Amino acid sequence: MNTHSPSRVLVIAAHPDDEVLGCGGTVALHARAGSEVYAAIACEGESLRYGPGGIGQSEHMQRAAETLGVRGARLLGFPDQRLDTITLTDIIAPLERVVRELQPDVVYCQYGGDVNRDHELLFKAALVATRPTEYCIGAVYAFDTASSTEWAFPRSFVPDTWVDISETLETKIAAMACYESELRAYPHPRSLEALRNRAKAWGNQSCMEAAEVFMTVRQIHRHGQTPA
Repeated sequence: MNTHSPSRVLVIAAHPDDEVLGCGGTVALHARAGSEVYAAIACEGESLRYGPGGIGQSEHMQRAAETLGVRGARLLGFPDQRLDTITLTDIIAPLERVVRELQPDVVYCQYGGDVNRDHELLFKAALVATRPTEYCIGAVYAFDTASSTEWAFPRSFVPDTWVDISETLETKIAAMACYESELRAYPHPRSLEALRNRAKAWGNQSCMEAAEVFMTVRQIHRHGQTPA
């Protein structure tokens, strides 16, 4: 994975804050390197817990995006924790539109093998929306989500890619702090201190100060390209 070459990057996540939890440090690296980074967030992420009026998640999402250097964050507006009430093709359609419009070189999407049903269904939709048909995405990676992926059984998230986020870990933490309603007290895995610990633990596995990890869904090297 090359995070130092300018490219167009798309992050697909189920809820506001998932994009930060899973790949915020990597996104910040792409943005620093000059990449155009965009995010598509499927669900509004607040109505189930906070009622129809919500708690300002769209504003929190925009603040987090600005912190990371994301050029545009789109909230697709599906109901929180209700993707299982929607036909899968209706979830796929807006994702396909975003992919066709942006034509990203790299896509980061949410791994679907955890305890959250929205994550599972969005991952299935993202696999269809990013399939190599008329437009070929160079690479698709799946990220884990703190407080969801590690609580699954069987635990099937097995990373094959480590990205050094030592330089952007605090940027990720600052972006997560924008999601005031989603933070929890330590030692909950969605606390800021636990997120630091998580990044350091992943990094230490590969002799790095801090890392984010991914499962490779697909890498395509076109004729004449050198594999990254």
